Order: sequence, then C-alpha cells, then structure tokens
Amino acid sequence: MAFITSKGIVFLAKVSYRYCMPDSLHTLIIGVDGGGTGCRVAIGTEKYGIFARAEGGPANVTSAPGLAIRNVTATVEAAAVSGEVDLERLKGATAHLGLAGVMTPQDADRVATAMPYRHTTVTDDRQTALKGALGEQDGFLLSVGTGTFAAACTAGRSRGVGGWGFFVGDQASGSWLGQQSLRQVLLCHDGLAEHSDLTRDLFAKFQNDPNEIVAFSMSALPGDYGSFAPDVVALAHAGDPVGQEIMQAGVDYLQRCLTALRFKAGDALCLIGGVGPHYADYLPTETTAGLRERSGDALDGAFRFAHSNLERSPEDLT
Repeated sequence: MAFITSKGIVFLAKVSYRYCMPDSLHTLIIGVDGGGTGCRVAIGTEKYGIFARAEGGPANVTSAPGLAIRNVTATVEAAAVSGEVDLERLKGATAHLGLAGVMTPQDADRVATAMPYRHTTVTDDRQTALKGALGEQDGFLLSVGTGTFAAACTAGRSRGVGGWGFFVGDQASGSWLGQQSLRQVLLCHDGLAEHSDLTRDLFAKFQNDPNEIVAFSMSALPGDYGSFAPDVVALAHAGDPVGQEIMQAGVDYLQRCLTALRFKAGDALCLIGGVGPHYADYLPTETTAGLRERSGDALDGAFRFAHSNLERSPEDLT
C-alpha cells in the first residue's frame, strides 16, 4: 500500500504475514505517533477500543533511526504494562507507526522490519495527522505548529505539500513567526523599518542589543524561535501592524498550499497545531466556510491505520 503525495510516494512498509490469529476481535492494535521531541503509543483491540497509553522518548527516523526504534519499542512495552497486557501478546499485534523523518521506502522498511510485531506498517507523521483529523472523510488539513505542512484526502488518496523543515521551509509556522519577527527587529534597529509594540517588546528581551539577537541565532533551534510566536500572535490580534503583516504573510503561504492541493470554497478544512487555529481570523471567509474541528489527533490516526490493516478471521466475518 502507498499514499501518493506531491513529493512522490510515501510508502507503507509491511512485514510478512504469519497465519491469521483465530480471533482478530481480540488481536492487539498498536498506534504510534513519533517525532523529534517524543513518541506516544495507544494499545487496544477491535472489540474494546484503546485501553492503554504511554509516552516516550524522541522518534525521528532521519536524525536518529536507531534511537527511534528503541524508543518506540520501549514505549509500546510501557503502554502494555500500564494496561496489564502480557508482553508476549505484543508479538501477535497489528501496528502502525507514524514517525517524523520517514522520507523513503527504505526508511519505512527498515523501521517496520525492526519491529517485533506480527504486522507493522510505517508512514511519516503527516499521514497519521491527516487520518486523525479527518477520519474517513475527504477534506484538507493545515498543520501549523513549530513546523508546517498542508495535506488533502480525496476518495481515500492523500497528497501533501510543505513539511520540509525550518531551514528550507516551514513558512507560517511558529518557528517562522519568531524568526521573521526578529528579522524585523533588526530592520527597525537599522532604521530601515518603523518600530511597533511587537518589535520593541522583542528587542527588550535581548537587552536592546542587536548582537544578542545575532548570538541567539547562531545556536537557536526551531523551538527556540517558536518561543516568540505567542508574542507575534497576541500583538497581531491586538492590532500591532508588524505582527499583522507577519501573520498575513503566513496566510498567503497557507493559501498557496491550499490552491496547490485544489481546495475549493466550502471544502472541509481542519486547522491544527499550536499556531494553526490562530490563522482562522486571517484566512478569507471562503476558505473558512468549511472549517471544522478535527475528529482526532495523529495518535488516533495511527490507531485507525492499524485497525484498518487488521486481519479478520473467517469466524469474525460470519
């Protein structure tokens, strides 16, 4: 199975099947959502739904594939323990992992093969976020947190744009808002732009010293820049011209993403992430006409993928 995206094919790697368990209604289902800051696990069955959860360490396949595999398996075991599940039962489970940094079929296959479960599929975390937000419905997703990506699902097929990371992308994200605001602070310091409450407040955080901003930028990570996003959002909402200009630039990018995905007025749209919902007031009314709450998160999406891959015995189908 594979999902077609604007970036090519995002593969779901599968390990080979062994024989079907006699009662798939009680087969363990495992969903995993993993990224650079941590991973989350949900364990359940078709009959009883999710009954155990756990959180663990980072699971980014690009930056640390071995660590991601170790953290996922350890967190699954922790969830099993919390749900009083015999660890031996995990070997017969059906699992889906949505992990940041899964960029190639080889990435997916390497992780799937390393998992000790009977049937494992792997995608990047954008697929599980989309599945979690929309469920089985068609629609569009703007995920805007520390990073940014846009995605759509039509007739069961998904596609996406963005998600290339802070250094070459992630426009409109929290990290991007912070970086843009600090750039504006330096323009104001040089007399190339007019100060506002936002730029003055941010400059004060650096003792009104431009060299402090430069020093910060030498080692700052996306999350460090993202720490200034709440200031941008709040002051833009209060009418700050610089904040509003930055937010509008973010909206322009998000609109271009939706256009590339063939969004039409009235289509279902979910805004997720720490920053995403804050763009609702800036997007055109024809874009927000179909705005809806998400039906779940990326962990829900991973669990739904695993559930859809569950083998059913003949007894279950009668």
